[in-house]
Amino acid sequence: MKQFGTPYYLLDERKLLRNLRRIERVRRGAGAKVVLALKCFSTWAVFDLMRKYMDGTTSSCVYEARLGHEKFGGEVHAYCVGYHEHEVREVRSYATKVIFNSLSQLRRFERLVRPLPVGIRVNPGVSYSHYDLADPARRYSRLGVRDLDALLKEVDRFDGAMFHFNCENDRFDALARHIRHIERTFAPLLRRLKWVSLGGGIYFTRDGYPLDKFIRLLREFSQRWNVQVYLEPGEAAITGCGEFVTTVVDVVRNEVDVAVVDASTEAHMLDHLIYRTSPRLLGRRPGPHRVIIAGRSCLAGDVFGDYRLARPLRPGDRVRFADAAGYTIVKKNWFNGLPMPAIRVRRLDGRVETVREFGYEEYVRSLS
Repeated sequence: MKQFGTPYYLLDERKLLRNLRRIERVRRGAGAKVVLALKCFSTWAVFDLMRKYMDGTTSSCVYEARLGHEKFGGEVHAYCVGYHEHEVREVRSYATKVIFNSLSQLRRFERLVRPLPVGIRVNPGVSYSHYDLADPARRYSRLGVRDLDALLKEVDRFDGAMFHFNCENDRFDALARHIRHIERTFAPLLRRLKWVSLGGGIYFTRDGYPLDKFIRLLREFSQRWNVQVYLEPGEAAITGCGEFVTTVVDVVRNEVDVAVVDASTEAHMLDHLIYRTSPRLLGRRPGPHRVIIAGRSCLAGDVFGDYRLARPLRPGDRVRFADAAGYTIVKKNWFNGLPMPAIRVRRLDGRVETVREFGYEEYVRSLS
């Protein structure tokens, strides 16, 4: 492959297609509909491929709803934790469904979006997450309604419900147990609904996931309650299809080798900084040489990770970080005025296309 300048995100459509085919298998086998969670991945340069295997998009605010409408098509589920009235009036022109986070927002705005289907987010009180920060059912959570009696009093105002209660859940047994809890706890509500979204955060496209059991679970849930089931994958749709390519610009010795790359966790892979995780390396054999790979921002803790490699890193070496599609491109920022990574796509035919580059003018416009 041509040696492009770094840093850049590289998306691989052939790897993306592997996930999409598993999504299509779930759609066909379970009768479920699948909408892409734009909060995780909004790189519309690959939407032409994705829309062949998915039913539309789900959003977290007005801009995402508009992007889904204009760039993806199909269904547009418009959800927001808290709407202004002017946003509701705008989003209704993009949406095929509008989902409210609370009963108070439902009461205020439901009339403004009819005759569109209306939904409510329900907090089931159970969840799966490795991190309290991302746990939608954490104590004092503002995400969704937990009071069944209150929901039943307002049930004539909405057509469906969204239960988003997973984050990075690759355990089918935990998912099945929580769905059984939802059925036991919210049975009177489920009987009144036309559609139910089970949200995102379910890693059903990962290798080894019991896909047949998952399909059966969804199909039986749909049949038991006579509802259309929706899934809202973000990471599951694009896992394993992206990498972040950087170059070592310096190696500093401070007890150990610290290799500085031309990128930053805070600016370009923010989730790893937030959750204190480290990305995997691609194309580097493990070995005895310890090296800390760090970013070139002024943040002292701008560190990608502590690795042991077969050979030391030197200035000019390429460093490629794995799983760099989800929650990276959507969160990139201009911290320290660092150059924004380009976005490149390896198409199905193997051709690498530069779909977006950023320069000083974008930096200036983003500030004032």
